[in-house]
Amino acid sequence: MIRVAIVDDQQLIRTGFRLLLEAQPDIEVVGEAGDGGAGVRLVRALRPDVVLMDVRMPHVDGVTATAAIVKQVPETRVLVLTTFDLDEYAFGGLRAGASGFLLKDVSAAQLLDAVRSVAAGEAAVSPRVTQRMLELFGSVLPDDRPAGPDPLEPLTPRERDVLLAMARGLSNPEIAAHLVTSESTVKTHVGRVLGKLGLRDRVHAVIFAYEHGLVPRS
Repeated sequence: MIRVAIVDDQQLIRTGFRLLLEAQPDIEVVGEAGDGGAGVRLVRALRPDVVLMDVRMPHVDGVTATAAIVKQVPETRVLVLTTFDLDEYAFGGLRAGASGFLLKDVSAAQLLDAVRSVAAGEAAVSPRVTQRMLELFGSVLPDDRPAGPDPLEPLTPRERDVLLAMARGLSNPEIAAHLVTSESTVKTHVGRVLGKLGLRDRVHAVIFAYEHGLVPRS
């Protein structure tokens, strides 16, 4: 069973998501909260697999709550919910450690797919959409590259190629075609890149690449 918590200040939204999720045989809603602070406490107590997190809430917002959850309960994955596509709140949620974002008017199928993907350790934002978000809000990224050793030092040359291809917004099939290899090999390389760099998922691999100046900003 995938254990899900819902954090949103609108009761109607929480009820709608709960009804949809609990109709699935492999998903269980274990709790709800009406603001970010209560959401963090809920996650600490119940340790769900996935949290649906509204980003715009009174008191403690979803970005702050996401950062706290990622730090305190790292095994829990966060999906941030936003009303407007590609806004600064969704980007802030990803920067805080969320594994994806969804629009509140998302279709039932898309919501269920996202929950299952994130629970499986994947990301619920396509690399191309993530790249676009970074281009739109690149001004909030640091201007200088982090000081210290080469951030790519742990990677093999082929793993570096895969990271740069992810940062350009290529999907696994596109990376396979570009590098003239199989999709299964690309998937293996992606997993190794994430493991060696200590990244949660490919969303954060793209952010990593931008933060370290590996991809020119538009």
